[in-house]
Amino acid sequence: MQVAASEPLLQLSSLKLMLQKKIITQDEYDSAMRDISATSGTKAAGDTNTLVLGKFATTIYGFVEADAIHDSTGGLNDLQGNALIARNESFAGQHGQLIGTIRNSRWGIRIKAPEFHGIRVSGMIEMDFLGNIGSAGFPAGAGQVSENAFFSTAGIRERHINVKVETPIVDLLFGQWWALFGMQPYYHINTVDFQGVPAEIYSRRPQFRVSKIIKTEPINFEMHVAALDPAQKASEAPEMQAALRLVVNKWKGKVTHGSTGTNVEPASFAVSGDMKYVKLPTPNQAKPTNTADLVGSAIALDAFVPILPANDGGKSGNNLTLTGEFATGYGMADQYTGFTGGVTFPNPSGVTPNPYPQNIDNGIATLDAANNPHFIQWYTGLVGLQYYFPIKDGKLWIAANYGHAESPNTTQFGADPTKVRSSLDWVNADFFAEPVPGFRMGLSYGRTWDNYGDKQQAINDRVMGSAFFIF
Repeated sequence: MQVAASEPLLQLSSLKLMLQKKIITQDEYDSAMRDISATSGTKAAGDTNTLVLGKFATTIYGFVEADAIHDSTGGLNDLQGNALIARNESFAGQHGQLIGTIRNSRWGIRIKAPEFHGIRVSGMIEMDFLGNIGSAGFPAGAGQVSENAFFSTAGIRERHINVKVETPIVDLLFGQWWALFGMQPYYHINTVDFQGVPAEIYSRRPQFRVSKIIKTEPINFEMHVAALDPAQKASEAPEMQAALRLVVNKWKGKVTHGSTGTNVEPASFAVSGDMKYVKLPTPNQAKPTNTADLVGSAIALDAFVPILPANDGGKSGNNLTLTGEFATGYGMADQYTGFTGGVTFPNPSGVTPNPYPQNIDNGIATLDAANNPHFIQWYTGLVGLQYYFPIKDGKLWIAANYGHAESPNTTQFGADPTKVRSSLDWVNADFFAEPVPGFRMGLSYGRTWDNYGDKQQAINDRVMGSAFFIF
């Protein structure tokens, strides 16, 4: 009698091979793809090395990135985000800069436990090198490090650290993951520039999330609600978010999130909301003890539309897709990268040091001339197009993006109009090529128009070239 050979206790495999050998189920494979593909892309995520110990599987993924960046003005870092552009009369506004950096490189570890009665448990740790080690300054001073240390001694930063429990009824997530606002990361645009770009919702937060996905052959319907780490610790209340997403399963398009997350995804449409509660110390007191309480809300609409669909899985190219996002709300600056708009807290007492204890990040709320607290209101919009050429199996493609942000009230609260933004516009064009598996190159041009409260416009032109090894 022959005895069937058993799987070895320890083996090196891949997620795709594990699915084929039925070591993991289709649901387990799909869950891993959702976690990893936004960083490494579907193909890299499926083929990346996975260490299997018994029925536990550990997948290591990520990419190495090297960049060269030239700006027509000074003052920006490699991650531009929503930083203010230097004004024309300043030294930085009249002189450019050159940056070489590796700080956007990324790696992650995802571990899954064996499925137990339909319950799947996984944990992940994902890091990059954009950690907060101070700001680059010359000469180095308080709160600053030297330019050399900033770019060559990068600080490790936690991107995602969480545990996920998926059950037949609902899915639970504990830890740091994408914020629900903007239904991230499904609507992040394709660009060589570091995410999040100007006017892009881009936020990761510690949270507790409950999700329910109703799956059918034509469509999926997703419902999510989350309690997030508050934007202001002193509020003593979590920031609450919720989202609904409709997925059209058979209408698929080729898409790249960021620079490396190339996938074939179904068309989808989402609406999401954010609500936060803040408590600001009451002004006009020598020693403030009372608070002024505010409740802010925001809404975002997102869409991914395949215009020239990827019916063959994107293998032949000639695919065109559109990503669009619009958001508006009060006090929502924490949902973006470095988005203060130049808004700071005034000193209502006129006394130095300021006895008014600011206990919230700049850009979310401030005081008017009568010391009444207000949220900052913003409107933002972002649209991106991606076209994959019908040559080299779609390994050559271009992207074009436009972002806009404006506020009706940044200049209404007594702030110096030469230091606050009233609106911002950003255009960007990118070219990508993947000549051999795992190696990708990108070239990008972008222009940012920053419109200040005194009607002056500051402009920066950024040219960026990048090389990626995706694993």
